[in-house]
Amino acid sequence: MFSRTPSFTVLSRGCRYLLRPTPVQRSPFSLSARAFNAVNAAMADTSGVTADLLKSKLLDQLQAEHVEIEDLSGGCGQAFQAIIVSAQFQNKNMLARHRLVNSVLKEEIAAIHAWTPKCLTPEQWQAQ
Repeated sequence: MFSRTPSFTVLSRGCRYLLRPTPVQRSPFSLSARAFNAVNAAMADTSGVTADLLKSKLLDQLQAEHVEIEDLSGGCGQAFQAIIVSAQFQNKNMLARHRLVNSVLKEEIAAIHAWTPKCLTPEQWQAQ
């Protein structure tokens, strides 16, 4: 009535992996829907800092003779490069000049991702 031998072929342990269902490939980086929406909102959010705001603040507080600000972030206000010409940089090394500029723009620098100033005296600017 019932045979003692199984009706399927017994495979060795080495061949069993061939018959296993393949696991679902998951990405090494996955986000829940809530986290995904939070990341998108953060990326879409701008810092609120503009090149005009930075320029006006530098002109007013450093009495700068010339200020050029370039937004390197494509308009979202996260990365800026600047050329600043001021007589206040006279007899100061590069570190002291950058510290002076950073103290003027403390709140703005905290809100952006990258800030690259190039600080020159009027004599250095004329020599270029």
